[in-house]
Amino acid sequence: MAGPGNQLRIIGGCWRSRRLHFPEVEGLRPTPDRVRETLFNWLAPSIEGARCLDLFAGSGALGIEALSRGAAEVVFVERQPLAVRQLRQNLAQLGQASAQVIQADALVWLGGPSQPFDVVFLDPPFDANLLVPVCAALERGGWLADGARIYLEAARDVRTLELPENWQLTREKTAGRVSYRLAVRNA
Repeated sequence: MAGPGNQLRIIGGCWRSRRLHFPEVEGLRPTPDRVRETLFNWLAPSIEGARCLDLFAGSGALGIEALSRGAAEVVFVERQPLAVRQLRQNLAQLGQASAQVIQADALVWLGGPSQPFDVVFLDPPFDANLLVPVCAALERGGWLADGARIYLEAARDVRTLELPENWQLTREKTAGRVSYRLAVRNA
């Protein structure tokens, strides 16, 4: 269940300053406020009306922030049942109907039928080494629209990532224990 300290704050948009709970699940660490603020400044021209995928959704902080800022749709994929249940409760509390929460393993789900997304948030468990295989699966499986923005979050000590050839890193920063990047998929 969610403990008293297990809260996240929506940074901007129509739900600005709303606080939501997230469950106490090992490895669940919502993207910090400062990082989300920077990321959504980067995404400002792209988020309005975008179709978004929050893979490894966890608390749902990134996808909920996108919805708050005008994304047309967000698909949340998370395998942990407690996190899925709380995410569904948070979305119901916000009255959000243009979101879908899927309980599934990300790589298995990416093996299914695809529809292209405009923005993808990738924040897998740091110790699972999933960023590179997930990026390859996204590119190979037709999950990305031309010009799609892909957010990549990793441990601070991850200096380089092997990304698909047609992805261009446009932004890169570190904060605390995380390094985060934004890539654009070229057609």
